[in-house]
Amino acid sequence: MSLWLLNHFSTFTLAVVTVGGTVALAVAGSVLLRRRYPSLAGGEHNDMVGVTLGMFGAIYGIILAFVIVTLWTQLEDTQTIVAAEATDAALITRDAAAFPAAVRARLDSAVSGYVHAVVEDQWPRMRAGHPSYGATETHLQAAFRALQTYDPKGEQEQVFYEQTVSHLDDVASQRRARITMARQELPPLLQALAVGGALVLVPLTFLFGMRKLRVQILFVASVAGLVGFSLLLVFVLDRPFSGDLSVSPAPYREGALAQYWQPTQR
Repeated sequence: MSLWLLNHFSTFTLAVVTVGGTVALAVAGSVLLRRRYPSLAGGEHNDMVGVTLGMFGAIYGIILAFVIVTLWTQLEDTQTIVAAEATDAALITRDAAAFPAAVRARLDSAVSGYVHAVVEDQWPRMRAGHPSYGATETHLQAAFRALQTYDPKGEQEQVFYEQTVSHLDDVASQRRARITMARQELPPLLQALAVGGALVLVPLTFLFGMRKLRVQILFVASVAGLVGFSLLLVFVLDRPFSGDLSVSPAPYREGALAQYWQPTQR
């Protein structure tokens, strides 16, 4: 459900629904409770409610901040993995210029097929939450076979050969890391804690009585808006390959890999 929402609605729309919905429900709940219990406006229990609200707010804020920072770090790590994989693929292309034409052609074909498979096949699968190795396995094996069946001649070819093998190994390693990151999601217990904490914290603000209704509405709406926005961040950052804030496949189309996206290279 979360992946469907991320892939079918913009972050702005999700923000309006999440933050706006949280604020609207909180304000409505506060007004209804105030009408049901008019004595709350006197602030008779404000001392107790204030201490409880401060304690819960501090604990919930620390937990939510930890979750958001962790998810943001995960997103940055995923971007680094993608960039590293594309860079290693580009270096294979550059190093292949030192090899005979037949070997270079085989490597070019394998790398071209690999980057197209990543962008056109693997990326939609990762975006939908169903990553797979199969889309790129054939092309990766073709690149390994091209190198395994080639015996470099001379010191220069030997140097470039060793570098190419190293870069190809790194591509395989980064591919595994990328697919692993595509399968990551916030553990259910942390998801329950993030939502459950909001369900405890926001209603507590209803009990903090203020004589003027407008002031109380502003207080409740401010807390609800902050909580709603924090939950929105958790939601959109949880999946690094889905939504508007997702990792882009652009590195596989740039630099030395751009040649494989020309019409004549398909």
